[in-house]
Amino acid sequence: MDLNLGYTRMLIDESRTQKLLRNQCAYVLATTYWETAHTMRPVVEAYWKTEDWRRRNLRYFPWYGRGFVQLTWQANYVRAARELGIPFDQDPALALDPANAAKIAVTGMRQGWFTRHKLDDFIDLQHSDFYHARQIINGMDRANDVAALAVRYDDDLKAEWVD
Repeated sequence: MDLNLGYTRMLIDESRTQKLLRNQCAYVLATTYWETAHTMRPVVEAYWKTEDWRRRNLRYFPWYGRGFVQLTWQANYVRAARELGIPFDQDPALALDPANAAKIAVTGMRQGWFTRHKLDDFIDLQHSDFYHARQIINGMDRANDVAALAVRYDDDLKAEWVD
């Protein structure tokens, strides 16, 4: 996997800024890859649908998923605004800005914003439980797929990372 792409590099840099371990960063990258439909770009939930469709079909409209890890629900936008000092609760589209999306993804996964599970629950210096770490974002949905991606990212990061 190419670790020099712009948004991937942005996530790596944010992970380093927040002092994540290499294997934790690998999991952030794997989750981002999966949650962005393999684009590694901030996306809108159901990006192939219209805004009118989202309005009619998403019970949490206008607080639908945006960013690298699909921030959803008003309470999560309020929390992200409070924690990061960026008014996501006033303008949810700010979660699509790549720098903001990277802060949301890394901070949220590190602190357990999304499901109360956090990176330290599954990944530390002694072990990398990439399979169960899926609970950080999306239950166990596609846990094997995301875990396999995390292993690949972790291997790629070994060349440049010193914990």
